[in-house]
Amino acid sequence: MVGAGGIGCELLKTLALTGFKDVHVIDMDTIEVSNLNRQFLFRKCHVGQSKASVAREAVLKFRPDMKIAAHHANVKDPEFGVDFFKQFNVVLNGLDNLDARRHVNRLCLAAGVPLVESGTTGYLGQVTVHVKGETECYECQTKPAPKTYPVCTITSTPSKFVHCIVWAKELLFAKLFGDRSQANDLNAQSNDSGGSTKDDADVFDVHEDEIYEDYGRRIFDHVFGYNIETALRNPETWKKRGAPTPKYIKDILPLAENEENGISNNSSIEEREQSLSAMASLGLKNPQDIWNIVDNARIFLKTLQIFFERRKQEMGSLTFDKDDQLAVEFVTAAANIRASSFGIQMHSLFEAKGIAGNIVHAIATTNAIIAGLIVLETTKLLRNDSKNYRMTYCLQHPSRKMLLMPVEPFEPNRSCYVCSRTPVSLEVNTQQAKLKDIIEKAVKAKLGVNSPLIMHGSTLLFESGDDIEEDVAAHYAQNLEKTLAEFPVPITNGVILTVEDYQQEFLCSINIKHRDDFDEESDGIVLSGEVPTVASGSDDHADESGEKLPIATTEAGDGSDDVEIITADSLVTSGTKRKLGVDITCNDDNSGNTKQNTTLTTNTVAIAGGKRKLDDNENDVILIDEDPGNRKKTRLE
Repeated sequence: MVGAGGIGCELLKTLALTGFKDVHVIDMDTIEVSNLNRQFLFRKCHVGQSKASVAREAVLKFRPDMKIAAHHANVKDPEFGVDFFKQFNVVLNGLDNLDARRHVNRLCLAAGVPLVESGTTGYLGQVTVHVKGETECYECQTKPAPKTYPVCTITSTPSKFVHCIVWAKELLFAKLFGDRSQANDLNAQSNDSGGSTKDDADVFDVHEDEIYEDYGRRIFDHVFGYNIETALRNPETWKKRGAPTPKYIKDILPLAENEENGISNNSSIEEREQSLSAMASLGLKNPQDIWNIVDNARIFLKTLQIFFERRKQEMGSLTFDKDDQLAVEFVTAAANIRASSFGIQMHSLFEAKGIAGNIVHAIATTNAIIAGLIVLETTKLLRNDSKNYRMTYCLQHPSRKMLLMPVEPFEPNRSCYVCSRTPVSLEVNTQQAKLKDIIEKAVKAKLGVNSPLIMHGSTLLFESGDDIEEDVAAHYAQNLEKTLAEFPVPITNGVILTVEDYQQEFLCSINIKHRDDFDEESDGIVLSGEVPTVASGSDDHADESGEKLPIATTEAGDGSDDVEIITADSLVTSGTKRKLGVDITCNDDNSGNTKQNTTLTTNTVAIAGGKRKLDDNENDVILIDEDPGNRKKTRLE
């Protein structure tokens, strides 16, 4: 198994109860309080301990004869290479990030070991089967990229609440509590150069003998008042959109009123004041209430005060964490105040936390259903029952009176650059782009290569690793700073580069195409071919009630996995269409056969797991945006 979290706990339990006796579990994560509502193998006393180790101990209590090897490590570590994966009959994934999934997919292809992928998002879930040479690999289909937003939209013209969240989280929070030496686009720009030159450093520095309440009111006026007035000096900006309204603290929360707020005869008020929650200090209890503008201003000032008075040692190094209650309160209040300025609907702390943390709240029963389906597919794989392999989708609402929608797997995609090794094309300005840009933005970020080796013909341009000699490493460092056209044999239009990753046994050819001009969002690089970084669908997803909620942006490396909508046209491009089964419970007639279950107990299963960052978003989900039963049924033999 890869992953011992929401799906992993259910999966390990189900494997144990089904009769599997030899299982390896890999997960580098430790248990957090937020895991306890669904990761049922863990208890409060386990917080801070290894998920893999605690899961092993919990299962051994009711299956002491089972052999479980727990690895508290990253599945991308060198020790978990192709030889390690070759010892298993099947690998089961319960991961939450695209990078680790790609890595495991490539190792399984290299080792010739079947892979069962899985994922849940709220009520939605999926289980997919990947067998080398028989079905598509995990990377045969494009995957959604994390949603990003132009800086000008965030700083000057927000139109959605998610824009306000990104502003509060990535700009304001970082400016006040993070590393101030880092560049920050917090202040709006104005065409009126005469009125927009306020010294940014002076504004955000605490003045000598300044009390924190005065500091908070000054910051409030600057970011919600002065900055918006500055933006209003660009008349062209507001010709086709509503102009924002500057907000000043004296108009919302007069000083005398602010001093009275929070004062109570209740004897417990002093205890609440000692907490690290502005909500508790001010007597606001329900996180699902939408605060009015006054309460948002109070929370904004109180969180600033608590950060500077109680957490001063952390100032200058803080980054937003969705599990940090005070940070979530600050971001919620700041985003709501900004939203009110721009005529955008305000949200509750509960909703804001979900957007800021890119969270779709996990449902334990969905994880249990998906874990059961994983085991069903595992038994088919171990019996070589290829005619009955199914990729099953768990739906929130019935389709054709079914909540479980089984379809046949695709054949391998002949255009896949991973399993079919089809070359990809890279459009780049060869006169300006450096080799390091190609490696970071294309090879690592888009192709998912961890330890790249780059060759031009027989010439080795770059290699990563810890065992490289010092003079060779210095030579590679010089190469990184060269533009493609500066190499002794220039890398220009039509040149083919070879990319390898020995750990993944990955090999790919990149056809370089020179291009002079790019738009801002392309970042000077356009990679085409079957590359799983193309976002599909809209930037909205539905919450439990069907209301559209925007997906928040994520920092690079988060590996955010959102819902992907696959259209009928895109299904056709990958070869054989998936066939709709009648009933998922009918796909394996012998799944409950005691004799056959007994024969499975000698098989070894690997469940591997990489680092989990989005605790409540267990995995990615691919949905079909039409009734699968309406498509032609073609069987994959």
